Amino acid sequence: MDLKEKTMNLKNWAVVGATDKEDRMGYKIVERLKENGYNVFPVHPKLKEVAGLQCYADLSQIEAKIDVVDIVVNPQIGIKVMETIQKEGIKYAWLQPGTRSDEIRDYAAENDIELVENCIYASLGA
Repeated sequence: MDLKEKTMNLKNWAVVGATDKEDRMGYKIVERLKENGYNVFPVHPKLKEVAGLQCYADLSQIEAKIDVVDIVVNPQIGIKVMETIQKEGIKYAWLQPGTRSDEIRDYAAENDIELVENCIYASLGA
């Protein structure tokens, strides 16, 4: 089983960069994960709810153990997210298109965080 399959078998996903704008990937990803039976924890500092789910201001505020973080923010914000992932002891992160950088890849490698550079929305299909 490859890393993509392994992480897709994990149930608790945080989506950093979640949004309440229904036409944006940060909303569509939350909704598709939810439709596919995942426990989804949207993360956005200014929102209270996304797709009917409680939204968290920061990863560190989620009480459940997060298995995978899906990153839907630009790489400048993403590197800060990676630091929180490391502090919270989360081992897996998915990088959506537009979120990837060498700095993030290097940080992950140095901190034992495994990356999947793929779109979970597309991976779950329609």
